[in-house]
Amino acid sequence: MFSKHVSSLSSAYCHDEISPEQSRRVAEHLISCRRCRREFEEVRFGARLAAHLPLIESPDSLWGGIEIALYGNGRTVLPLPRKRIIPYLMQPRFALASLALVVLVTGLATFWLRQNKSPLKSGETMGPFWDVARLNGAPRIGSALVGDKAKLGVGQWLETDTTSRAQIIVSDIGQVEIDPNTRVRLVETKPTEHRLELAQGRLSARISAPPKLFFVDTPSGVAEDLGCAYTLEVDKAGGSLLRVTMGWVSLQLKDRESVVPAGAACATKPGIGPGTPYFEDASEQFRVALSSVDFERDMGDYVALGIVLSSARVRDTLTLWNLLPRVSSPERPLVYDRLAKLAPPPPGVTREGVLKLNQQMLDAWKEQLEFRWANSSPSGPLKAWAKVWARGLGKLNGVAGKK
Repeated sequence: MFSKHVSSLSSAYCHDEISPEQSRRVAEHLISCRRCRREFEEVRFGARLAAHLPLIESPDSLWGGIEIALYGNGRTVLPLPRKRIIPYLMQPRFALASLALVVLVTGLATFWLRQNKSPLKSGETMGPFWDVARLNGAPRIGSALVGDKAKLGVGQWLETDTTSRAQIIVSDIGQVEIDPNTRVRLVETKPTEHRLELAQGRLSARISAPPKLFFVDTPSGVAEDLGCAYTLEVDKAGGSLLRVTMGWVSLQLKDRESVVPAGAACATKPGIGPGTPYFEDASEQFRVALSSVDFERDMGDYVALGIVLSSARVRDTLTLWNLLPRVSSPERPLVYDRLAKLAPPPPGVTREGVLKLNQQMLDAWKEQLEFRWANSSPSGPLKAWAKVWARGLGKLNGVAGKK
């Protein structure tokens, strides 16, 4: 990601005039930098207006005059002095043309804003919106009941009771179904970022877009879509549970992150963030002990960690690999030994390097493990996911800027 602002690349990025690698890096920077994102929106808005301006053919004699002015007598003609240009432009015909251009641009800007403005009630938040469809019962946006269709504006809350459900169309990249007893808010919708806040309840998202475009904020973490389908639920205490059914999702809080593949789940807790991902077909004993390792045990308590290690299968190397940087230094050799027994590390990956959390070695081991996670699935639902993952996030991110 760029460490500095990318304003100078906004126009080239908007018109797809930079390399895929630069495009990916600019897209990632725009997601996290409001200043650059605001300037990019201005460039994009100007480009849209320019696209609506009519093209007028110039008279045949115009170019001949330009050539004479530029190359007459074999030399370049210097621009006219400022004192001659200004009176020239103030002639009536140029003043009228300038006025007409201002009126045209103003009219186009007004039209564009009206087309993209949410028809909200007086006193409610104005701005872009997403379409909402009622599936059951009587969901509400603010204090207004949702009919068959409605608009959810930026800043507005959508709420369902015990008998109601709704569907949100996420711009042009997917849809989200809202279950009963759920409260969600539209936080942001822009070309580089679409964001919901899930305060309580359960939603099901299906997104078909490049990674890092759709986000869901919860009280204990942020779910970042990496091209997927998943469910996310938040309890009254602010904890959440993510279940991924296709692709993968990143759960984040500050510097703590868990990448969760299809068939796996991950819990979060307020003030702690995401726990360690695990496959849902793991034993109950394994899952209960893992929850204790993540959120409840005191450092130095090896009981829960011992249960996780002793009951781990080859498929559970997903969890063990993610535990390596999370456990304490005295515990890390225990995790390494169990992981190496279930899935020996590839050449070049050493015990000493892994215990020191050498990132290159960890990534190399992970690449080998990904196919084990897929192939050890009882029903094989992850094989397609493994092929996609093997192509690497870089290729997916490389097209993120072209959305």
